[in-house]
Amino acid sequence: QGNAAKWRCFAPCVLSLEEDMPFKTILSILGEHGIENDMQVAMKLCGEVRAHLSALLVAMSRVPTGRYETLSPSWLEARDHNLQKLTERVSMLRERLTGAELSFDVDSLYAEVAGPGYDIGERALYADLVLAGPGVFGSEELKSQVVSGGLFQAGRPILFVPPDVNATLRPKMILLAWDSRPSAAHASRHALEMMKMAQSVHVTMVDPVAAARASGDEPGADVATYLARHGINVTVATLSSSSRSVTETLLRHALDINADMMVMGAYGHSKLLELILGGVTKSMLKEANLPILMAH
Repeated sequence: QGNAAKWRCFAPCVLSLEEDMPFKTILSILGEHGIENDMQVAMKLCGEVRAHLSALLVAMSRVPTGRYETLSPSWLEARDHNLQKLTERVSMLRERLTGAELSFDVDSLYAEVAGPGYDIGERALYADLVLAGPGVFGSEELKSQVVSGGLFQAGRPILFVPPDVNATLRPKMILLAWDSRPSAAHASRHALEMMKMAQSVHVTMVDPVAAARASGDEPGADVATYLARHGINVTVATLSSSSRSVTETLLRHALDINADMMVMGAYGHSKLLELILGGVTKSMLKEANLPILMAH
């Protein structure tokens, strides 16, 4: 492509690999909308790698603005209605999963005063991967709670699946967005087994600085060598953003190489700084058009 400054290929040093997918338990967060679609994604991914599916259905109460309104008959009636609806949805999900050839459990969470992030984080401690399907991806409120609980509290990788994409845990082409930060290194570690099984991994850097304390004297060479030692077929591309944002540059390159998944570190800067000033993580969680595996 015209904006690719440099390409380098690193041949793997291991010729035969034994599959060892690390995702044995997948925590699928389900919101109040798009449950059916999100469940289909979760069941497909768990079936691919024979993982246990832990489904958590999350409903969030709208807290009244008045001090005493939470004790009003109308609020209590609405609360009972919401809880009953949540119970019915849990029963429906259990019935749906009973007919599938999957190991599973289903639980629910009704968040009233505080957001559900803490409880999501507590459950994520016992999962290898947190899954946020298209319904959750489209809910800014719930998506932020998944980030807070899954990434920051539990330190688990999260797979975000935007609408109308084909998600798989056995991708053939992976784009590893590399910026030489610890969060990117953590993401690559979580995705290591997937990258071993992929046909190719494109380590992609946007406007890297060739310096020892930045991206190294030869940007991307260190991580490519590290991955190649694991038997991964690696190509390095350094891209110029020109007038585009980093997010747009990465997404365009993902389309150019027909990537099945992007792997990237989340919040390389502090979360507060990115929330205030914006950042690649924030914009990627709005604009992504392929599955994104994020880790912090």
